[in-house]
Amino acid sequence: MFTHLVGERAGELNDLLTHGGFRRSQSIAYRPACDGCRACVSVRVVANDFKPTRSMRRVAERNADVVGEVRSPHPTSEQYSVFRAYLDARHREGGMADMTVLDYAMMIEDSHVDTRLVEYRRRGPDSGFNGRGIGGLLAVALTDVLSDGLSMVYSFFDPDAGDRSLGTLMILDHIERAKAMGLAYVYLGYWVPGSRKMDYKGRFLPQERLLPSGWTRVES
Repeated sequence: MFTHLVGERAGELNDLLTHGGFRRSQSIAYRPACDGCRACVSVRVVANDFKPTRSMRRVAERNADVVGEVRSPHPTSEQYSVFRAYLDARHREGGMADMTVLDYAMMIEDSHVDTRLVEYRRRGPDSGFNGRGIGGLLAVALTDVLSDGLSMVYSFFDPDAGDRSLGTLMILDHIERAKAMGLAYVYLGYWVPGSRKMDYKGRFLPQERLLPSGWTRVES
């Protein structure tokens, strides 16, 4: 199922649909509706109650030299270079494998809702004052700001920095950002039980999962 997110009330519609389990891709909100299958489960982390695991704390410590800078959603050649390397290394057979630089630009810019980019780089000497990093781009998160949370639309990272666990770092960072903004949740999209690529989402607890009975809290 899908609908277009356009017009002055696109943000309100995006909020409503996200609460109902939809995800945004450019100016379209979609939700899987497969006959006889309900494997895709929407999940959102309860930001204020979140408790990082020991391994997550190690990831944070390992990346103490990394800072995220919030930017307006404008594509750059540097972003596309990291995006292309990420697809080639991690999703070579996926549906996004053939995306060109123009396709990437559309993914970033085609939004009628409140959307931000967070770029992650190594900390600079004045990061504590301006939040900016220095050096090459390590990771990027495309994020929507909702009335009750942050929705991580898409994220990618430099595959040569795989030992940093940057995917985990970005989620941890977004949880802290949501708390600082007074927002209750971080929406992670769909979790599929038993899927190796989706399993990581189930580790950020407590979280709420959208079941037939509604959003249901999961502690473990």
